[in-house]
Amino acid sequence: MMLDKRKLDRINTLAARKKSGSIGSGELQELKGLREEYLENFRSSFRNQVEHTKVVDPRGNDVTPEKLKRIQKQKNIKK
Repeated sequence: MMLDKRKLDRINTLAARKKSGSIGSGELQELKGLREEYLENFRSSFRNQVEHTKVVDPRGNDVTPEKLKRIQKQKNIKK
C-alpha cells in the first residue's frame, strides 16, 4: 500500500525546510515518523513483490530459489 499523496507532499515540504535550516523540533519528529511510515510501506510492498516472483531460466525451467519457494508455500502463494 502506497502512502497517500498528502503525506508524501508533507515529507517533501518538511525535508525542504530541514535542508534550508528553518524546521522546528516538532516538525523534525513529524518528518521522522512520516519517513518511517514511508519506509515500512516500501519494504512491505517490495517484500510482497519478491514473494510473488517466479524465476525462470532461458530454457523455461523454474529456478526459483528454494527459500523463496518455501515462503510461497507457507503463504499459500500460487505460481
